[in-house]
Amino acid sequence: MPRPSARRTIENAIRRRGFERVAGVDEVGRGCLAGPVVAAAVVLAPDRPVRGLRDSKLLTPSARERLYAQVVERAAAWALAAVDPGEIDRLDIHRASLRAMRDAVAALVPAPDFVLVDGFSIPDLAVDQRAIRGGDRRCAAVAAASIVAKVTRDRQMRRLHEADSRYGFDRHKGYATQRHLEALRRFGYSPAHRRSFRPRSLSELSDRMG
Repeated sequence: MPRPSARRTIENAIRRRGFERVAGVDEVGRGCLAGPVVAAAVVLAPDRPVRGLRDSKLLTPSARERLYAQVVERAAAWALAAVDPGEIDRLDIHRASLRAMRDAVAALVPAPDFVLVDGFSIPDLAVDQRAIRGGDRRCAAVAAASIVAKVTRDRQMRRLHEADSRYGFDRHKGYATQRHLEALRRFGYSPAHRRSFRPRSLSELSDRMG
């Protein structure tokens, strides 16, 4: 049975309060061992709906690609930001994720006047915001952001695979699959890996997946 689509109920309620450009923001790659964390911010156009938006994790790769194309074509505005592994190591993954989301919102043109964030509030954001637990499943704009971020990051991971095929980035996208863990044991860390995370054992790596 297909999962229900995310709705515009929250965005519409905020627009009734007088806000016009309501952005959704989400990030992907937080739980990975390699690659960047990527955030997207999306302002959906009320008169150009995108049907079937939902949390990117609930979609097949082909459905994500199809919805990505519709979102970037029909959205009133969208923007991306990423933090690379070296900066993740310097900041820690939580602060790196917040930075990516803040930078994505700041890159929107025109700027939003309200932001809906999946999970937690973004510090130092110069616009009204609301954090929504499970926002990528409940809120259409956040779901759209999750799709744009996921497709963008998956493409980046495929490019990393083309540069270094030892780790299988094209399949697991940097997550701690068994194949990835075995490659780490065999080859060690690559420049694409987050070196601040040094697992003591294979089981510890598996616990961090997701």
